[in-house]
Amino acid sequence: MTMARGKGPARPAPAAPAPVAAASAEDVARAYDDNKLAQVLYHDWEAQTYDHKWSISFDQRCIDYARDRFVAITGQPEPWPYGSALELGAGTGFFSLNLKQAGVLDEVHVTDLSPGMVEAAMANAERLGFTVEGRVADAERIPYDDDTFDVVVGHAVIHHVPDVEAAFREVLRVLKPGGRFVIAGEPTTIGHWYARRLGRLTWKATTAVTHLPPLREAWARDREELDESSRAAALEAVVDLHTFDPGDLARTALRAGAVDVQTKTEELTAALFGWPVRTFEAAVRPGALGWGWAMFAYGSWRRLSVLDRVLSRAVPDRFFYNVGITGVKPG
Repeated sequence: MTMARGKGPARPAPAAPAPVAAASAEDVARAYDDNKLAQVLYHDWEAQTYDHKWSISFDQRCIDYARDRFVAITGQPEPWPYGSALELGAGTGFFSLNLKQAGVLDEVHVTDLSPGMVEAAMANAERLGFTVEGRVADAERIPYDDDTFDVVVGHAVIHHVPDVEAAFREVLRVLKPGGRFVIAGEPTTIGHWYARRLGRLTWKATTAVTHLPPLREAWARDREELDESSRAAALEAVVDLHTFDPGDLARTALRAGAVDVQTKTEELTAALFGWPVRTFEAAVRPGALGWGWAMFAYGSWRRLSVLDRVLSRAVPDRFFYNVGITGVKPG
């Protein structure tokens, strides 16, 4: 199972929306030979349940999170709001819509390779009372004119893009001179290594224990749901293309033409705690854990995130789980 990059353990979850059909075995087989198809299939399937699955919200919890990530990566608050903003690989709009609510962004445009995700982001904006423009778009060929946006943002997006340097060149093309890009929530190479292993161990242990007779009725997910999750995990291995060394990522952006490039890493102990927690939550029957568990998980993740900020003074960047990057288009 996966974890939403950088969003931490769950808040108390709302009722789950109706599940959508998982990608079939035939879909997965075809997707191995066509990565763009894999991206669309996987993210279209995820679109209707993504917010619930990863506990994405548009309340103060996630507003604060999005604003704090933006400030942490850029180094300091800048005069807000940015007049025109593009979110690249927007998913359901988690980053840009919460940044808009925080007062960081004004006019928002959302793009994603997945039509289902664009539709979900626009629906979320409508529920929040926003008007946003949404387009199905490839990050390597952004369908906007040169010098259009004041800022381009993204969250957990460029690790899905086959040619990261080409994506940075496109981002710089659509930015106005002096405009900034801010990409958060990308997996580091070392962080990905330990997080995935923790996730797999937790998944195997939880699904085995919860199917024992004393726990099966109250805790275990249905076998059909587990099979769907396994197919999704197989396809996810296709769509997750990259992990990053912070220094290498910065050099990629510089080669693309950016200036004033800097990276920021986050989550070490928080990731070591958060990955098993999120995997455990995904492996048990919805509603089995309750409010007390949700508050314990979220509170623990927040406290460990504070510890990680202290550890960042001594621990090398490459050992943290998330890396964010910012840069500027030459003026």
